[in-house]
Amino acid sequence: MKVAEARSPELESAPATAVFDRVVCGVDGTDGGFEAVRQAARLVSPGGWLEVFGAAPRVTAERGAGETIRRAVAIAGSLAESRLVDGPPLQSLLHELKEKRATLAVVGTHGHRRLYEVMIGGVGGELLHDAPCSVLIARPPLTDALFPRALVVGTDCSPESDRAVAAAEYLADRFGIPLRITTALRGKFVDLASAQAPASAEVFEEHPVRALVRGSMDADILVVGSRGLHGIKSLGSISERVAHQAACSVLVVRGGTQE
Repeated sequence: MKVAEARSPELESAPATAVFDRVVCGVDGTDGGFEAVRQAARLVSPGGWLEVFGAAPRVTAERGAGETIRRAVAIAGSLAESRLVDGPPLQSLLHELKEKRATLAVVGTHGHRRLYEVMIGGVGGELLHDAPCSVLIARPPLTDALFPRALVVGTDCSPESDRAVAAAEYLADRFGIPLRITTALRGKFVDLASAQAPASAEVFEEHPVRALVRGSMDADILVVGSRGLHGIKSLGSISERVAHQAACSVLVVRGGTQE
């Protein structure tokens, strides 16, 4: 997993594969964090770059954060890089994503039961608002040995969702797994009069969040696009609501590289 060459900062020109080129995975010593490492190591592009990242006040680091990083690197593989810094987790991770021009941030969740985890707190929730790149919220798959086993992606016929579909198609081709494309007609931004959903899409007469969450029940990754809203403007967005409610890991695609 060598360091990829620096890419153009324009989101529109980034290919779907660029989402997985420069991956930073945040770990915190929990089972959810280690699951995030496993998924990051699986999804990083061949020839791409993966960093296992931890942040904690110095006293906490001295008590075990170093061991957390060592265990995470053992999971990720010897080619993964690692970094442990003294500082608050969220701000430190956001700074690292910008400094390393990351294309994907990966974090875990703290829920114990896959189907009943409806809220994301801490770093994961804030990343959905403020990350400068795509974000993967990692949840345990149905079958560890087969991850990823199946994908579902939502489209509303917008350029943002087109990027999500392209990223999902790349993963489906790369791993040889089935992909379901979903369009829900009651979404605020769906405009089927001027744009058509892919011929293979399943079309539902309901709200996108409901359709996508239902589709996540038998998938390992749910892929959605983002309209690039950050901070308070992103609150209540479809991508954020889906990330909170889905039964599987959620990949929010923001284009692949940073502005």
